[in-house]
Amino acid sequence: RHAVCIFYLVLRALDTIEDDMTISLDVKVPMLHEFHSYLYQPEWKYTESKEKDRQVLEDFPTISMEFRNLSKVYQDVISDVCHKMGVGMAEFLEKKVDSQHEWDRYCHYVAGLVGIGLSRLFSASDLEDPIIGQDTELANSMGLFLQKTNIIRDYLEDQKEGREFWPREVWSRYAKKLSDLAKPENIDMAVQCLNELITNALHHVPDVLTYLARLKNQSVFNFCAIPQVMAIATLAACYNNKQVFRGVVKIRKGQAVTLMMDATNIQAVKAIMYQYVEEIYQKIPSTDPSSNKTQQIIASIRAMSLPGSPMTSRHHYSPIYLSCAMLLAALSWQYLSTISKATEEYVQAGEN
Repeated sequence: RHAVCIFYLVLRALDTIEDDMTISLDVKVPMLHEFHSYLYQPEWKYTESKEKDRQVLEDFPTISMEFRNLSKVYQDVISDVCHKMGVGMAEFLEKKVDSQHEWDRYCHYVAGLVGIGLSRLFSASDLEDPIIGQDTELANSMGLFLQKTNIIRDYLEDQKEGREFWPREVWSRYAKKLSDLAKPENIDMAVQCLNELITNALHHVPDVLTYLARLKNQSVFNFCAIPQVMAIATLAACYNNKQVFRGVVKIRKGQAVTLMMDATNIQAVKAIMYQYVEEIYQKIPSTDPSSNKTQQIIASIRAMSLPGSPMTSRHHYSPIYLSCAMLLAALSWQYLSTISKATEEYVQAGEN
């Protein structure tokens, strides 16, 4: 638990540097490259950030001290992932995501490495078998599926912030500029582009199911499975949906709570995946250029998701107390999110 907590805070600090547009590139690039070394410098901190999460940089000596208190096996994983991620972030600071290969590469740096790092921590703790940390391809897919879902869903928000993460190789077939997809007259082409990217993301689902089927610890399983079922539900909501280019598409809060309560064993997760790919299948337009590819990957997911499908699985218990605990966690999270948002708006109003 401590290792995962510190891993998160370290990467949050790294991500805050990457996101801070007030830091010049000649300062930011060396910082990203060297960030992993700051973990071993007790006094290092950065006090000039303007980002909302700047506290993790200003109080970094507290985080780095706790990092150095971890077992060496955990330190090595966190430092290694931090180094690779910093180098990758620096690589994409001055270039946009062009090909689908580069899309995978960018998502690997910012999310796949998180999946790999977490998997190595799970194995290092002996909560999971060594194969979990060793099979980096599956762990990478876990991160890519989540990251691609976020990138697809957040098209409009990223456009407003001046960020572009959709791969040019795909969107250039549908528009001259990525921003053109938000224009009402281009909505049909925009939705076709959206469907192609969702189809691309769905190709990670078989790896996700294989990864989850190997897990044996209940807490680790819940931790890994819940974001994945949230992602497939989000993609089902976004598929063939014009609203992606007009506003925010989110799954309902009650739906999210149900997913959290249900995703406690591999058979339940397979059933959830089956449900949502069926939902996507029912919405595939016959005229969509990606329709055949979408149908093909859904057929593959169906084959893995059907009861009795040939997949190694571990037995997981789903007692009522676990469901109640997860419901409480969901409600608490929602409450804290609301309070946090209200506080942030109050502070911003005061500053203005």
